[in-house]
Amino acid sequence: MSDTQPLPPVALPSYDRSSLKPGIVHIGVGNFHRAHQAVYLDELFAMGLDHDWAIIGAGVRPSDAKMRDMLAAQNYLSTVIELEPGGPKARRIGAMVDFLPVQADNAALIAAMTAPAIRIVSLTVTEGGYYVDPATGRFDPTHPDIAADGARPQAPATAFGAIAAALRARHAAGILPFGVMSCDNLPGNGAVTRDAVVGVARLWDVALADWIAANVAFPNGMVDRITPATGPRERALAAKFGLDDPVPVTHETFRQWVLEDHFPAGRPALEKVGVTFTDQVHAFEVMKIRILNGGHAIIAYPAALMDIDLVHEAMANPLVGGFLEKVERAEVLPHVPPVPGTNIPDYFTLIESRFANPQIADTTRRLCFDGSNRQPKFITPTIRDNRAAGNLPGGLILLSAFWCRYCAGVTDSGAEIADNDPRWPDLQARSKAARTNPVEWLRMTEIYGDLAEDTAVVRAFAAALNAIWQNGTAATLQAYLKS
Repeated sequence: MSDTQPLPPVALPSYDRSSLKPGIVHIGVGNFHRAHQAVYLDELFAMGLDHDWAIIGAGVRPSDAKMRDMLAAQNYLSTVIELEPGGPKARRIGAMVDFLPVQADNAALIAAMTAPAIRIVSLTVTEGGYYVDPATGRFDPTHPDIAADGARPQAPATAFGAIAAALRARHAAGILPFGVMSCDNLPGNGAVTRDAVVGVARLWDVALADWIAANVAFPNGMVDRITPATGPRERALAAKFGLDDPVPVTHETFRQWVLEDHFPAGRPALEKVGVTFTDQVHAFEVMKIRILNGGHAIIAYPAALMDIDLVHEAMANPLVGGFLEKVERAEVLPHVPPVPGTNIPDYFTLIESRFANPQIADTTRRLCFDGSNRQPKFITPTIRDNRAAGNLPGGLILLSAFWCRYCAGVTDSGAEIADNDPRWPDLQARSKAARTNPVEWLRMTEIYGDLAEDTAVVRAFAAALNAIWQNGTAATLQAYLKS
């Protein structure tokens, strides 16, 4: 669609929003939630189904209050813009009917979750928001946020403390517990969420923790849709549709949601709008995390070092695109277990086309964010699988070296890389130490485990990092692709 062609009209909810009744409280109303879960429910409501499963939004961070104010000003409608190859299409979705006040003691959130009508509490609080100790891979009850919740059982500040408090209140009142559904992109997200909620409850009352573990459903799920951050480009696009919305969401056409069907308190009929219910969520999850999320890392760090800002431009660069192709096919795909009804190489081809979509205009900076949480989930397991099979995964080790080099804080051209990780100062110091002693990077056991004890990995990593510093990213990629 050219700039001179008129945009299609904005699609509005085709159902009577006044007929909706809340059945879900969702914590963490960001772009992904509004372009994924909320869209699925909007489509279900448009079919005339399950109008008692509307969403009440919630948040536990000060920044969530700003989102609440902006959405409340537009009656909790969200603008979602699908970036199709033929041109964008905008719609206003109405699946959310309220957004709770954001409070330090979570009083309103706990009260809302205690209401019998709420049968699901869902979350998108980012991969790093589950208080997992990176060294052990388990819930960390000593984290300062969690320890603080332990000391104030009547006014917990975290999402997991609020959930545990609401479950405690429901149990005391004889109300059936709601199911807790993570929509975050991490392995075994249901099990990880259970550990967090039970872990907080155990600080208060062992009997409560045991009751939650035995009686509350935490289904695992896999979610997928590329959803760029909102900025001037997205707001300008909304304005072209005649919408004055400070927080529009853009997204690709593709979407996927795979869930365990474990909802004792009931659930909406999401299978009618394309959600897959299966007891093999883990297989879908491993495929997506290793191929797509791992693929994001493979392209993002070398592209960012070469000052390539947009993902589709990175894919068009033969060095970056070739790096992705070679690493995925040689080192990633062979270690992805079979997935029901899915051809793994075809899935990777789909991922490549999604990354290359120029309409999305996703940024390499977004993909580089939070490597300290993402690398141990998306990259390190595949390195380990290769080593267990007797292979030395030179491409993934090179990717780890690119991440290390990125954390030095400057691109190959000398441009500054702004803070882009919760652990940025520590990573910068570690990166600088690794420049003269590369094994220092691998000694982050919370990310690499014992890989610093693997002589072959250390040797390959040192060679890769030295090559990047001495020759630059482009020349290092060229050498790798010729090897």
